Amino acid sequence: MTANILLYVDTRFASPYAMSAFVALHEKGRSFEMATIDLDANANEKPDFATISLTRRVPAIVHNGFSLSESSAIAEYLDQIFPDHPLYPLEPRHRARARQLQAWLRSDLLPIREERPTEVIFYHSTRPRLSAKAQASAEKLFFVAESLLSLDSTNLFGQWCIADVDLALMLNRLVLNGDPVPERLAAYARQQWQRPSVQLWLNQKRPPL
Repeated sequence: MTANILLYVDTRFASPYAMSAFVALHEKGRSFEMATIDLDANANEKPDFATISLTRRVPAIVHNGFSLSESSAIAEYLDQIFPDHPLYPLEPRHRARARQLQAWLRSDLLPIREERPTEVIFYHSTRPRLSAKAQASAEKLFFVAESLLSLDSTNLFGQWCIADVDLALMLNRLVLNGDPVPERLAAYARQQWQRPSVQLWLNQKRPPL
């Protein structure tokens, strides 16, 4: 299968959103090439990248001359043009809930993202105890996750979807730092982390911090 998709990710392979797009492409069974952007050097602000990523962020893909950024938009695009191996639930309400969850994880819980950055996940660094604000965010996260994750399923909606990756990553910000997480949610996050497409991202060679 020839690759006609180019995926732009960060040089540290530490962007959770780049990871989501990477996993989505692998779950679709699509061959693709990958290019890295040095965010520390503000390479994403250079004009040549701005012509590829309108939002000047990673991930971005180029597919047959069409460029697109933002991981949720990329996932929806891939689902529409490559309908095999769906990334989202087929049932309309479950699909809407998965999109709602993705949007919420990207726009809320800032104290967790600040105090448990992705270096905790991808570089195994540890951070001090959560602040009161971050603990409150964690409780909100646990409530949402427990509300959506049924007791008899290892996935959010009975069958794996791309929102499972995003939720597991947010939970693993805490789990991999050794913070208290309800065992059912910690087990869910650990199991999602073993998915082959996720393991491919985790095993990327990363430069030192």
